[in-house]
Amino acid sequence: MSDPSNETRSVIIERELPHPPEKIWRALTQPHLLEEWLMKTDFLPDVGRVFSFSAEWGAVTGEVTTVEAGKSLSYTWGDGTLDTVVTWTLKPSGSGTLLRMEQTGFRTDQPRYLMGATAGWPRFLDNLAQVLARID
Repeated sequence: MSDPSNETRSVIIERELPHPPEKIWRALTQPHLLEEWLMKTDFLPDVGRVFSFSAEWGAVTGEVTTVEAGKSLSYTWGDGTLDTVVTWTLKPSGSGTLLRMEQTGFRTDQPRYLMGATAGWPRFLDNLAQVLARID
C-alpha cells in the first residue's frame, strides 16, 4: 500500500511552436529573454549552476540538473517549502517544434502551489510565444 503523503502531482503543458528548436532554446536559457516571458533571473544553462527567478509575488531558486543543448533542460524549482523539478523538452516537428514543459513533485498537501503552476504556466507560455514571434 502506498503512502499518500509521498504521492506527488505534475503539471504538463505541450505547445506546438512555429520556430526551430535553437530559437526556442535561446528563449529558455538566455537571462535577458527569460526575463521577458518568465521572470528576472541570473540563470545560465550550466549543470550545477544555482540561480533564482524573481517576480512581484516572490522568488524561487533552482539548480540546473540537465542540459542537452537544443533538446532538453531540467532544473529544480523551489522556495524552501516547494521542492519541484521543471523539465523542458524540445522536439522538431513538421511546422516547427513541439515544446513540452513538465513540473513534477507537487505534494498532495500543497494544492495552492499546484493551482498556481496550473494557472501560471499557460500564461508564461503565451508570453514565450510572443517573445519568439518578436526575436530573430
